[in-house]
Amino acid sequence: MFKFITNKPFWVNLLAAIVLVVLIIFLFLKMLGWLTKHGAYLKVPAVTGMKTDAAINLLEKQGFEVYIQDSVFTDTAARGIVLKQLPDPNALVKINRTVFITVNRTVPPMVDMPKLEGQNLAFAIKMLERNHLELGDTTYRTDFMLGSVLEQQYNGIRIAEKTKIQWGSRIDLVIGGGLDQKEIPVPSLIGMTYAEAKDYLEESGIGLGATIGDGIITDTAIAYVIQQRPDRFDVEKRLTYIQQGQLMDVWISQVMKNAIDTLPTRKNELP
Repeated sequence: MFKFITNKPFWVNLLAAIVLVVLIIFLFLKMLGWLTKHGAYLKVPAVTGMKTDAAINLLEKQGFEVYIQDSVFTDTAARGIVLKQLPDPNALVKINRTVFITVNRTVPPMVDMPKLEGQNLAFAIKMLERNHLELGDTTYRTDFMLGSVLEQQYNGIRIAEKTKIQWGSRIDLVIGGGLDQKEIPVPSLIGMTYAEAKDYLEESGIGLGATIGDGIITDTAIAYVIQQRPDRFDVEKRLTYIQQGQLMDVWISQVMKNAIDTLPTRKNELP
């Protein structure tokens, strides 16, 4: 059976062996290329700016694997779109190549509310921008802290620092307007509830100083003001005056007692 081989010269057998090995390697490489689709390339479509679902469907239909590499939020771009892709659009890549995409979130993330109270307005605006928040309304209140933030508010309610709030939320600021040197008549708070007196003083630009309780106080808000300092009239029954930003002290009681001053006088009743 092997006489055909053994009867041939050695160099002929060697040459045949070499040819056989080369043929086997050639066939192996051809088969490997067919299995791996060697030489088959695809052009990567441009999906930047497309809705994420539509971009994934397009890439998969054209034979690409898709992997969402990152999810970020950019308020200057439409929500839920592809912001970035890798490889770049129109790049030639092998079939079955993975395309990595970065998408814009559909829901803004939550951020921490910074501390703005006590800071000047310019710094507060920079802090809002740095924390991806927007400046809402600004109102001014008579206060010696001229140009400083007195309160930070969200939807009309004071918001504490480090409170979680949605990216892009509008923050309203109450700014100190300085002290008005104009003197105004001392208002009469006697007969008002404590809550009414606080609101009245705030509207008038006058600060609330000490609050002294008389007897047992079960509910401060509905307790009555029975005495105040300074009084509305001096010892000679002349009207006294106070500057905006100054403080008034009040005495409160759960029950209304004999008033030391006259009945309350509203702003529109002041002389």
